[in-house]
This record gives sequence, structure tokens and C-alpha cells, in this order.
Amino acid sequence: MDTMSRARKLPESMRPLFWDCPFAQLHWPTHRDFVTARVLACGDWQALRWLRRRLGDNDLRQWLMHRQGAGLSRRQLRFWELILELPHRTVDSWLARPSQRIWDQKG
Repeated sequence: MDTMSRARKLPESMRPLFWDCPFAQLHWPTHRDFVTARVLACGDWQALRWLRRRLGDNDLRQWLMHRQGAGLSRRQLRFWELILELPHRTVDSWLARPSQRIWDQKG
């Protein structure tokens, strides 16, 4: 396998995160948005470190701002608020949305 193919493939350790789709067909950057969302919502520390190396904190911050934290729990959003220095009022506004309150009540 050449270097370019390896760079596009996801690490084997992330396979359990993508139990519901054909893992071998997922590639970075083709499925960047989907992979980012899944890793942020369900990833372990190793997967999160991989994602931060891949995207960088600035791009990750922009991704979260664009999606307004959608799909992440209150706890996850507060974590990323601290790590990525997201504006506190902005995260508060995301958490105040009715759709977020419904998400928090599940589980």
C-alpha cells in the first residue's frame, strides 16, 4: 500500500466506531465530515487524538462552530469549549436550543 492510500485509510483501532457501515470503504478526506462527527460523539481518547492531529484545533473549532455542536452531548460540548476555547456564550446558546434539551434527555 502506498503512502497516499495509508493516509486516506482510517486506523484499524477506529473500526468499532463504524460498526454500522463498511469500514474498509471509509476514507479521509472523502468522509471527513462523517468521521469527524462520529469520533467526536463516540470516540475514545486515541481516536480523539488522531482526529486532532488530522484536523488541527483551528479546523476542529471551525467544524464545531459551523455545526453549532449538533450531535454532541452537553458534557462533550463543555469539554470542547474548554479544549478549543470556544466562546462560552456561543456554547450556552447551543445548549439552550430545544433540540439539544431533547438530545440530553435521551440515554
